Amino acid sequence: MIIHIVMFTLKDFAEGKDKSENLIIMKEKLESLIDSVDQIRKIEVGLNINTNPAAYDIVLYSEFDSDEDLDAYQIHPAHRKVSDFIGEISDKRVVVDYER
Repeated sequence: MIIHIVMFTLKDFAEGKDKSENLIIMKEKLESLIDSVDQIRKIEVGLNINTNPAAYDIVLYSEFDSDEDLDAYQIHPAHRKVSDFIGEISDKRVVVDYER
């Protein structure tokens, strides 16, 4: 099993909305991917509650059966559409993939 974790910080204002609005939209869009991308085994999206300045705003946790499934997810049209939106509203991104 492959675990895919991505953390993001968002711009204060982007796409006509403030950060708090974009966080909710981003969470909904990411969570909806489980309905359109068969390779996703589990997906969880969390909004940060930590006030530390080093904290990121949002985290994506997802599980895949294999590297090939993760690769298929990355190029899936539904993921690309969400990814394009995230690219417009995010400031920083870090990612970790590991095998369990």
